[in-house]
Amino acid sequence: MPKKVVVKKSMSAAFVRKLRKVQLLILDVDGVLTDGKLFWIQGQGWARFFHVHDGYGIRLLKKAGIQVAVFSGSSGPDIQERMKVLGVSHAYLGNENKMESLEALVRVTQIQPSEMAYIGDDLFDIPVLKAVGLAFSVPQAVSEVKKQADYITRTLGGYGAVREVADFILKAQDHA
Repeated sequence: MPKKVVVKKSMSAAFVRKLRKVQLLILDVDGVLTDGKLFWIQGQGWARFFHVHDGYGIRLLKKAGIQVAVFSGSSGPDIQERMKVLGVSHAYLGNENKMESLEALVRVTQIQPSEMAYIGDDLFDIPVLKAVGLAFSVPQAVSEVKKQADYITRTLGGYGAVREVADFILKAQDHA
């Protein structure tokens, strides 16, 4: 099990106010919902590990009325199946231009980016991190992404980072 990393930024009153505004949480997949590792299953293709804590965090958010979306440059059947199991209907897969995905999401949900949060870890994520109201990264994110983050999770991507963010949102909005 990976070690936890020290948080770079603490929670201020302004940060908590931003958490209270979140109506939709957007997640990157590789490096956020997973640890970024891919493995090959002969006859089935590439696969990823997803953490049960993240899945439960997604379910808790949805139960509280907070929508969840996924943006990924990948579009593997493992991602599609995991999102189906979790009931994530806003899955924008196979497009590395995540701003296009954000624009499509705004059209579908009518939620403004200022009322969204995003968790990312790589260069493709930076435009969305800059566009939303609250930006998160994971500790193993590239340095350019961490510079854009309002908060860097203590927990590594693929090991419960999404749950950590979900818990922050839920607590700030009095759902925890």
